[in-house]
Amino acid sequence: MRHHLRLRRTAIAAVCLATAATAGLTACGSENGKAGAAEKGPFAGMSGGEIAEKAVDTTSGASSLSIKGEVTDEASGLISLDMAMDTKGKCAGTMGMNKEGSIELIVPGRTVYMKYDEKLLRAQSKGEPKADVDAAVDMMADRWVKTRATSADAKEIAAFCDLDVLLADFKGTRSSARKGGTTTVDGTPAIKLTERDGATKYTLYVATKGKPYLLKVDTKKDGKVESLTFGDYEKPVKTTPPTGDVMDLDKL
Repeated sequence: MRHHLRLRRTAIAAVCLATAATAGLTACGSENGKAGAAEKGPFAGMSGGEIAEKAVDTTSGASSLSIKGEVTDEASGLISLDMAMDTKGKCAGTMGMNKEGSIELIVPGRTVYMKYDEKLLRAQSKGEPKADVDAAVDMMADRWVKTRATSADAKEIAAFCDLDVLLADFKGTRSSARKGGTTTVDGTPAIKLTERDGATKYTLYVATKGKPYLLKVDTKKDGKVESLTFGDYEKPVKTTPPTGDVMDLDKL
């Protein structure tokens, strides 16, 4: 059954990309002027780079958050995410790849629960014998399955759910972002920061009300824009295990 769980590597890639998209704003790029003395607001007197660094530091201290949006992996293609996770290793949400179906994940602790739809099972099983693929679809499609978080098939997913690991790359960053205008992200007032890395343009949205968390990252390349939204900071991650017909992969 292991080849039907290959999406675990896609999950890890997605989170790494989400981190890289944000950390990319702190890499290199544009000019970094100081704010004028008459400027008002929570970031008065701070440069765009200083605001970005403050947002990254604040976000890296979060005990829980959610990530929602799309990001492209050169190897796997377009990855969609709608996940919540915390520093205790809990996570829950949905993930998809190349619009070829989706998988639901619930990780309350020592057990990983997964539910594939048929489309994703078939997409992840390309190259396998048709009889094997059909058997896997009949057994697993749209059905919750579970396995130990320490099992060979699930340990990487469990690691992907560790928010401390995700945010580790945020530490000690430096930015040369430039300040843009103000806007709102899901109702929260925000300041826009922009930065370039070669042909890629990043726009970072930082909360101006409450703690200066990262709220959104837009990545524009070759005329295409992909967005990742960050939210639900410090909120409990709901990881109630599914009930009913749950197949135990460890007993197969």
